[in-house]
Amino acid sequence: MDVATTAVVVSLIAIAVLLGLMALGWRNRLRRQQHIQPPSAAPEDRGAPHYAAVGQYVVTTSGGDWLDRVSVHGLGNKASATAAVYSHGLLFDRSGEREIYIARDSLVGVRLERGMAGKFVEKDGLLVVTWTLGEEIYDTGFRTRYAADKPQLLAAVNALIGEPDSSTNPTSPNSKEIQ
Repeated sequence: MDVATTAVVVSLIAIAVLLGLMALGWRNRLRRQQHIQPPSAAPEDRGAPHYAAVGQYVVTTSGGDWLDRVSVHGLGNKASATAAVYSHGLLFDRSGEREIYIARDSLVGVRLERGMAGKFVEKDGLLVVTWTLGEEIYDTGFRTRYAADKPQLLAAVNALIGEPDSSTNPTSPNSKEIQ
């Protein structure tokens, strides 16, 4: 074998090993998170939303740990989505993925962040909703397609929670500027 062929073979083996390790890590994450129940289904008769914005569903992470992606039930899959605020809850209607519904009683807070698990944007460019599922707390990120929709969506979710504005919600450890 000449040097070029050897280099190609070694590179292909290294890529295969790395892909295998990534698949093993993903499988182990799914196994660790198998106890997480799926989010409840949205009501059949939803009514008209108070506000809706198109954008990108970014990810759901464990509450307060913006790098711990939740992989089960498709919660860790990015997708184009519409975030719709109803009187009974918040719905992320994701394209090509299962919709995620968060009942009003499960909502804990909402804030603007710079990023989370694989998505980093300008300061306050990401809307992060904190919510409970069973006994556990989760953070879900959503990036509006149009900047003008972000403050309106933030206000609509705050109104749903019962908070007058985002300054009354606690910030997470990653809300500080990333250097």
